[in-house]
Amino acid sequence: MFSGQENLDMQKNTMRLLCTSLSLTLICWLAEGTLSKTDAKKGATKSLEEKMLHSDKNVQDRGLVVVDPKAKDIILEHRSYCSKKMKERHFLGDVLGYITPWNSHGYDIAKIFGNKFTLISPVWLQVKRRGKERFQFTGLHDADKGWMKDVRKTSKNIKIVPRILFDGWTYQDFESVFGSEDEIEELSENMVLLAKNENFDGFVVEVWSQLGNQKQTELIHLLIHLSEALHEAQLKLILVIPPAVAAGTNQPGMFTKKEFDQLASAVDSFSLMTYDYSTPQRPGPNSPIPWVRACVQVLDPDSKWRNKILLGLNFYGMDYSALGASGEPILGSRYIETLKEHKPKIVWDEQIAEHYFEYKKNKGGKHAVFYPTLKSIQLRLDLAKELGTGISIWELGQGLDYFYDLL
Repeated sequence: MFSGQENLDMQKNTMRLLCTSLSLTLICWLAEGTLSKTDAKKGATKSLEEKMLHSDKNVQDRGLVVVDPKAKDIILEHRSYCSKKMKERHFLGDVLGYITPWNSHGYDIAKIFGNKFTLISPVWLQVKRRGKERFQFTGLHDADKGWMKDVRKTSKNIKIVPRILFDGWTYQDFESVFGSEDEIEELSENMVLLAKNENFDGFVVEVWSQLGNQKQTELIHLLIHLSEALHEAQLKLILVIPPAVAAGTNQPGMFTKKEFDQLASAVDSFSLMTYDYSTPQRPGPNSPIPWVRACVQVLDPDSKWRNKILLGLNFYGMDYSALGASGEPILGSRYIETLKEHKPKIVWDEQIAEHYFEYKKNKGGKHAVFYPTLKSIQLRLDLAKELGTGISIWELGQGLDYFYDLL
């Protein structure tokens, strides 16, 4: 067994190699200004078919989980999930799926594949501080009781844990609450009451990044108190945490082993944001697999609480332009449209374990798209199994329907 420090040193070395490799990859695709001669002709070919019917076989049995997928096969198969095995689970750890009101397909996914999830988190709620010991919850207009009932019918064990943001809080608001046990008590009681009234099973709390690296001791105290209040009412607390290794560096992130150790026994799970590795200023992969591994191992080198870590999977991608260092998220529907229009060659990068492709707009210059594939998702599920973690998916309406065969 390696010591914690040896583990940390190994991860730092991995990160140095990773950063160097990614820089070289980036330089290569930005420097190559021209595409193959066949690209200009591709737009003229006939439109490609999409299967609209479900399949009797899952994606593994159909031979689709490969490093060399063809654009035409993704277009053809992406809607065709295995209807016979919708209730079978291949990944046995906790699976949290986020759903957003602005991407309604996620609501359908939760109903169709409910058995494959243990936790569903609709992105509905905000808590605002309106004065001393006065808290207001907003976003309840998005809460859909009928949908919640349907999801619970699909899977009796599933827990619905809406995400809640500390919306509009000033530094002074946090200081006031941290400095008053009465305020902490009131907030905790209000959240328990909200969950009971609305038939929620708990909450996913997203607050850590708001304070940067300040007031961590006080925030931990608040979260432990909140978790005790929720647990007393048989409710869950899942905490969203930023990556333990800052993206693009080998430096510690905003949430480290120290904070993890203090909270691990108190919260039910940690939703670990192992995505958004790259930016328009530093384009590249969404979630390079050595970095994902490092983020888990740095948090919990002794594998004491791994089952509480929900390794983050992105079901969206990024479309980067070589002109002006710009980029924007790309969801499943536009990804398929881009494949249809440009019919690109999809390239596999072994080290980061992601696919990407390049295309050229008429006047917009060269683009590179990094979007998850069956193979990239399968390797991250395999990594989660190896590390002993669960997974969290952002978010269910953004992916392709056949992705869920893998869960």
